Amino acid sequence: MRLETKLALFNALSKLLLVLLGVLLITPIVQRVAVAHTDQRLHEKKLEVLALVQRDGLAAFVRAERSETYADYNLLKQEYISITPLRRGPGAPTERVFEERRQVDNEVEDFRILSCVVPASGPGGRAFRLEIGSSLGTLELLTQTLRQLALWVLVAVALLTVLSDVAFAHYLLGPLRELTVRKLRGIRQPSEFSFAPIATGTTDFRRLDDGLNALMRQIQSAFEKEREFMSNVSHELLTPVSILQSRFENMLQDHTLPEQHARQVVESQRTLYRLRNTVRTLLLIANIENEQYLRDEVVSLSQTARDVAEELDDRRQQRDLSLTVDLQPDHVLPRANATLLHTLLRNLLANAIKYNHAGGVIRIVGRPTPAGGYALRVEDKGPGIAAEHLPHLFDRFRRFSAPGPGAPEGYGLGLPIAQTIAAFHGATLRAESVLGQGTAFVLGFGPAAD
Repeated sequence: MRLETKLALFNALSKLLLVLLGVLLITPIVQRVAVAHTDQRLHEKKLEVLALVQRDGLAAFVRAERSETYADYNLLKQEYISITPLRRGPGAPTERVFEERRQVDNEVEDFRILSCVVPASGPGGRAFRLEIGSSLGTLELLTQTLRQLALWVLVAVALLTVLSDVAFAHYLLGPLRELTVRKLRGIRQPSEFSFAPIATGTTDFRRLDDGLNALMRQIQSAFEKEREFMSNVSHELLTPVSILQSRFENMLQDHTLPEQHARQVVESQRTLYRLRNTVRTLLLIANIENEQYLRDEVVSLSQTARDVAEELDDRRQQRDLSLTVDLQPDHVLPRANATLLHTLLRNLLANAIKYNHAGGVIRIVGRPTPAGGYALRVEDKGPGIAAEHLPHLFDRFRRFSAPGPGAPEGYGLGLPIAQTIAAFHGATLRAESVLGQGTAFVLGFGPAAD
């Protein structure tokens, strides 16, 4: 998963956790705020009523002769004010706020009530009890309104911060994305690496880009020296090898040469032959990697496979192997090197002949891939390759023993050459094998470029 996606998921999950935490905490907080707001409003109402009583007198609110309680209800019965004259009141005023059920007309509701006893204001005055009640239905409505408002604000803020975090992470990680996509992805060899600096103001990315450029310069220099060394050594070795081969041939033409010495010369010729092939192979690989070959030919894979099959027909018949070439449809490479592709398929088919049971089966199958590319498989029904050898199959000079009595030893430079040629044409080469069931080498070509 990409770093940018991970950061976006982390931000989204953290904001979701924040919203859930807010849902749990907002309700009691809003309820406390609403209660505090109601209590404050009751106190304000009390001060207003006391001011009216002081201005108009208690008689204006109660009937003195009957000492009846004065009560007033608003139209929606959400609040009420009650003034009850007291024959004897306490010396000091008392006040408390509580919740209680009260009957208003024919309905019983829960009220939050502020109750206080107001002592007599002077001689002849009377103490009275003042109650101001607010319906809890109103309080619940206020709580619900505040809770919904707080939740909507919380969700909106969370979404806004998630979007802003995603946008900032996308902007912040832009240089890293450019570094991986433009510089590292699709690089087949160090020479294709781009040393152009990425545009960034972040010090960490700048240091990473500089370090990567320095590292790739060292790798590129080492690769160039290795290729140059291999190419020079191969050139220098071919000349003495050819001279020694000519001398051995001349020695064998000498009729006075004893038979024992002639056998030794023949053995030396075989060693020299293997040495010459190895040198030529190394030189071929060096030239391919140094782009010494052109890709200016239109090559048909089907025709190349048939040509290779015809070339190796004698070797195949010696082992009584059956061969099927089935490429449907044919895949034509518009820019390729016919000689190198012939070498590639020849190496794969030669391995299928060599590492196969006598009387076995070989299939060359080509089919389009679901991704729009093309896959060519060279399959054999030989002894197969152990799983631990598959990762090292294309390593140069790595040899191992194939399973089964009398089986030939390992793979030489044929597969490294095939892989080098495949990479030269932008293709991939991999091996699939099951012990006892055979091996398949899969040559994969990508979709054709527009």
